[in-house]
Amino acid sequence: MRSGLTGVVCLLYRQCARNAIKFSGGLGRRYFNVLALESSADDTCAAVVTSERKVLSNIVISQHTQHADFGGIHPFYAMQGHQRAMPIAINRALIDAAVTMADIDGVAFTRGPGMAGGLSVCSTAGKAIAAALQKPIVGVHHMQAHALTPLLTEQEETPQFPFLTLLVTGKHTLLLLARSQTSFRTLATTNDESVGHAYDKVAGLLALEWSNIGPGAALEAFCKTPLNDISPAMDVPLMPDPLRGRLAFSYSGLHGTVERFIRIQGGIESLDQATKVALARSFQDGAIRQLEKKLKLALDYCQQQDVHIRHVVLSGGVASNMLLRDRLRKILEEYTASEGNNISLVFPPVKLCTADNAAMIGWASMHRFLSGDFDDLSIDIRVKWNIEDLATLA
Repeated sequence: MRSGLTGVVCLLYRQCARNAIKFSGGLGRRYFNVLALESSADDTCAAVVTSERKVLSNIVISQHTQHADFGGIHPFYAMQGHQRAMPIAINRALIDAAVTMADIDGVAFTRGPGMAGGLSVCSTAGKAIAAALQKPIVGVHHMQAHALTPLLTEQEETPQFPFLTLLVTGKHTLLLLARSQTSFRTLATTNDESVGHAYDKVAGLLALEWSNIGPGAALEAFCKTPLNDISPAMDVPLMPDPLRGRLAFSYSGLHGTVERFIRIQGGIESLDQATKVALARSFQDGAIRQLEKKLKLALDYCQQQDVHIRHVVLSGGVASNMLLRDRLRKILEEYTASEGNNISLVFPPVKLCTADNAAMIGWASMHRFLSGDFDDLSIDIRVKWNIEDLATLA
């Protein structure tokens, strides 16, 4: 039981929420507006989202150019970038949404998982705003937000629980069984590196220019380079098929295969353009093939457990990869034809995949705001946070 000042603050928060939400219908209807903040990696984000499933604004300030020389995200410089950009992002989000803080009913922020320095920026900003203006606050799980994004964006075919969600980002590769907004079971994860991290590293090994779009997108674009019937000067290796038949991911072997090949050949300067493109394509094929196989295993598992799946949600930064979308769609079409179950692939718009964003944070917080389930101002960030733990907090 909460006591003292904390209890008083929570009481005020709940009163604010009750006053903000009026489901009386008609012209006087008032929806709940959330200002959401995100800075867990290298994108500084602010958005205004409503309980009506409307994204009034979605500001993303990227740091790609600041980290290109490091070949990845530099934690200290990322934190500094967030500190500079967060006030600007918040201001722009309010202006684009045509609202003031008087119109904001709650503040949401990414609590974790993520980089400590980055999380501290959106956490501190969110709690300061909430404290100063007596607004309720909710800390959101980053992966939960990715998984629930299609519930915000999909108008024609909203995923129905239970569904499978494949979360593919720079830090995570997860296959989850989502039973509700707060109940997730991890069916598969990686113990070495994520698919997004492997994409980033291989883009660096191939010396691709990526400052404007990010390394993963640069590698995808490079794979589309036309060779005009020019054959590679040397054969490139096939990628390994790790953990065959197991619900588990591993991408260090693919990354390592590319790295060893380049080293044996005498460095990236020794490879002709056709060979580099062939190597990039081999990596991408192997990376996607592993996701295909693990998804099939997860579908088989759900069928064995008598869990009826109608939707597979693809989310996270790597979900913007068009080849991945096409191949997973074909896998589900083949599975549907063989098993007789109609399973649809659902994914957010590309603009909500190519970078982290605060719109998904705002939507993931909405069910808690509407039920009066707020966090204390003393809430801490969680650099590591198992998504299954959400069920115990609900």
